[in-house]
Amino acid sequence: MIAQGFQSKLPTFYTLWDYFTLDPPFFNFRECVYLYDLHTHSACSDGELSPSALVDLAKSRGITTLALTDHDTVAGLIEAQRAAGDDLRIIQGIEFSSLWNGHGIHIVGLQIDMASPVLQAAVAQQQQSRFERARAIAQRLEKVGIQGAWEGVQYYAKDAVIGRPHFAQYLVDTGYVNSFAQAFKRYLGTGKPGDIKQCWSNIETVVQWIRSSGGIAVLAHPDKYGMTHTKLYHLLEDFVAIGGHALEVVSGQQDSRVTDKLYRAAKDFSLLASCGSDFHALGQGRQPLGQYSPMPEGCQPVWEYFS
Repeated sequence: MIAQGFQSKLPTFYTLWDYFTLDPPFFNFRECVYLYDLHTHSACSDGELSPSALVDLAKSRGITTLALTDHDTVAGLIEAQRAAGDDLRIIQGIEFSSLWNGHGIHIVGLQIDMASPVLQAAVAQQQQSRFERARAIAQRLEKVGIQGAWEGVQYYAKDAVIGRPHFAQYLVDTGYVNSFAQAFKRYLGTGKPGDIKQCWSNIETVVQWIRSSGGIAVLAHPDKYGMTHTKLYHLLEDFVAIGGHALEVVSGQQDSRVTDKLYRAAKDFSLLASCGSDFHALGQGRQPLGQYSPMPEGCQPVWEYFS
């Protein structure tokens, strides 16, 4: 049984990809633009655009269902809903950081109740963890010769939750590195001084937060964890056992071989399939808003279970 506890609400679904392939085609866009984008970020976490600007961009790109999934915060949801009006459906979402066997794993919660006391307590706990993590990253960077990171990252984050992209921006602007990619390669990526993940709650706790707030728990961008096939399947076994619902089969404009691998994984574990751009900023290479690789036929889309 797929996603026990959910009942299908939308027996038929369409994306703009369907319209591209109709004969004759309705559109002649060069990019594959979906009606659904279920993984996006705003300036309330580590994105570039305000929630309302994100919504305006989504409308301009023909998206009709948008999930705002900022890191460990729901601060942008009300603004996004007000900006959406009747033209765009906003799915209340969040992206939680978690730990599984020493690996940092991101879990997206879709269709959460942001007023849930459980969720509010979870957000408060995660934001405190983020604060402590940011202080620890700044201290580690200082030990390798980078001064002023703590003050700098607070300037860039302003009222948003602090994340590693804020550190990357500081490193670029102060001339320690030439690009975000170099910042992560030298200082912030896996195994580097700024790689601190021990502060996060375990994956079981995070999934239960999402379920307790009425949401759908989605394992985000699984290919980004660099796991072997065997390790990924061990993760998925545990994810299903603790009540996970869905797998992000498509994240951005990914290689078709990755999509095929994750499609098979979703089928093997009877997981719903989600997809999204993981949009953070304009001009972001393979992660433009609403534009990502097509989801394979045969997937059970997570949006069929939205109420």
